Amino acid sequence: MQETEGYLTAADGGIRLSACLLFAYACLTMGRIDHARNALGEIRRTLASGGETDPAARAMEAFVAFAAAVLLHLPLPEEMPPAESFLPLLPPGLRAFALYVQAHYLYLKEDYANSAGMVEGALAMGASAYPIPAIYLHLVAVMDYMSLKATEKAQTHLLTAWEIARPDDLIEAFGEHHGLLGAMLEAAIKPNWPEDFKRIIDITYRFSSGWRRVHNPITGHDVADDLTTTEFAVCMLAARGWTTREIAGHLNISANTAKRHISEAMKKLKVKNRKDLKQYMLR
Repeated sequence: MQETEGYLTAADGGIRLSACLLFAYACLTMGRIDHARNALGEIRRTLASGGETDPAARAMEAFVAFAAAVLLHLPLPEEMPPAESFLPLLPPGLRAFALYVQAHYLYLKEDYANSAGMVEGALAMGASAYPIPAIYLHLVAVMDYMSLKATEKAQTHLLTAWEIARPDDLIEAFGEHHGLLGAMLEAAIKPNWPEDFKRIIDITYRFSSGWRRVHNPITGHDVADDLTTTEFAVCMLAARGWTTREIAGHLNISANTAKRHISEAMKKLKVKNRKDLKQYMLR
């Protein structure tokens, strides 16, 4: 927050948009919701002005607009260039992160196979040279492969991301994505790195609390507010079509324990069956 605050009104549009996006994310985790809303408002105002004419600057605007829409659920501008038109104009490291955003977008559209293919291609073509984008790319691959019930591939990507993250303690992304990772953190990280897992869960609670407080007023949707992280992860698997027995095997718990997690979550969410649960969790 401190590093970026001085650039929120910079004359250079690219710097201003970068600062606003970083500042908004920091504010979500820090619980500074009004600050986050102001930064997101500045993004919307900058994009609406359409003032940039330089192609590289317009590419930066398009990237931030797409990232804000996909990751923070802000409305896209009325005129949005296709990703392929601005990706080549971004610096290589930022391009790698933009590919993560595009893969995340495909995931949200339930196009899991193409999303995973984009990740694999991006990593094979050099994105792995940029640690932070690589972490995010690997994590969206986990989301895809868990949705496809390809748990071995999901675990491989998660552990690869973890090995990249550990030397510099870059664990924020794991907390941001917890609910979408299909309980893979509980299955692969918690048993071997329990203290790190606790820190990730702390990030999850702080980030998701801030995200909901910004997200709900903008979209008018209610987002699960009182589920535990385990209940949320189990419900995401159930919403993706996993059976109680499959969920239990994945988490190495009894079927009764898995069923209890689902039942308790459904009670909190006031839904009566798995069909309603799917509509609630995946909308």
